Amino acid sequence: MLPGPRRPSGFGLLLLVLLLLPPPLPAAPGTDEPRSAWAWPGFPRLRERMRAVGDLSKRYWALLRCQVWPDHCEDDGDAAAGPPGWSLPLLGQQYLDVLTTWYCSFQDCCDSGDCRISNNFTGLESDLNVRLHGQHLVQKLVLRTVKDYLETPWPDKALALSFHGWSGTGKNFVARMLAENLYRDGLKSDCVEMFIATVHFAHSQHVDLYKEQLLGRIQETQQLCLQTLFIFDEAEKLHPGLLEVLRPHLERRAPEGHRAKSPRTIFLFLSNLRGNIINEVVLNLLKAGWSREEITMEHLEPHLHAEIVESTDSGFGHSCLVKENLIDYFVPFLPLEYRHVRLCARDAFLSQELQYTEEALDEIATMMAYVPSEEQLFSSQGCKSISQRITYFLP
Repeated sequence: MLPGPRRPSGFGLLLLVLLLLPPPLPAAPGTDEPRSAWAWPGFPRLRERMRAVGDLSKRYWALLRCQVWPDHCEDDGDAAAGPPGWSLPLLGQQYLDVLTTWYCSFQDCCDSGDCRISNNFTGLESDLNVRLHGQHLVQKLVLRTVKDYLETPWPDKALALSFHGWSGTGKNFVARMLAENLYRDGLKSDCVEMFIATVHFAHSQHVDLYKEQLLGRIQETQQLCLQTLFIFDEAEKLHPGLLEVLRPHLERRAPEGHRAKSPRTIFLFLSNLRGNIINEVVLNLLKAGWSREEITMEHLEPHLHAEIVESTDSGFGHSCLVKENLIDYFVPFLPLEYRHVRLCARDAFLSQELQYTEEALDEIATMMAYVPSEEQLFSSQGCKSISQRITYFLP
């Protein structure tokens, strides 16, 4: 059981007092000597504030305690409201945030035992449902599998998810959502590593060096964090030998005793590989009278898996991860339609705090190219480049 909140040290209280003091007074006219604080006209008010510091520090401690130990926060009614006539200003909240970060730098102040890990599943569910468009399969599968895995007391392997679909359908977007909701610092967290095949592993003749470097990065990150996330973009361009490094993490292993916590690792592979197969299956189902929301994983995953295994233009399909069924799920991202592009355009306006009109959304969506040539149903770029296109509508 994690230790409960401890009372702040004398240094912590002193810090709070110093943060509340006014800046030094300017020198008296014609002299180099600073004015006496006792002669400062506002001193009586300061003295009254100082009398309330003892009470105020308790309020700050209550707020701090609720911020770093939400589960230990008691409903004290007006306990955090402060003395009569006093309210916590914006600057005071900023001080509280700074103090929280400082306190967490050397205390186990989070239920996870690591303040870098947030595991905000409520936030993840909201992001998937509100910010991600046209991907009902992804919304359900990603939330369920990630939540179940991270709540498993003793996982016997790492979780491996392989995202597939055309460019612009949301693969990188979902990877970023996961990082932002599972870790306080998102993609910048010490517990998250992202690799781009054409950048980090660009030359096949250096594969042995890359394997050594990748193994070192994985081990180093896992030593820093009990919960880690590794993202591989353009996974179809990864050398099969490089993926061999991941095998020990994805093979099932015997439980190592009944520990309170077991290391957890998530591998995400993002790829355009066989996105055309996903589009073909979806198009045929829509032509047969199915609605988009009726399409299930059973319609797509078997076709996707079979095509990846049989692919001759990708090292990923010939890797041990695919051949030995070490990937937990091949997650299909469906092609986006006109209505989804409009929603992406709306989000782009809102993210930049810009006003928009329905006509502007229609015009942006119409600017995109759609395929197949006869049906003109799917955006060939998904929602990619939408944020750049709204610049045409700025005053």
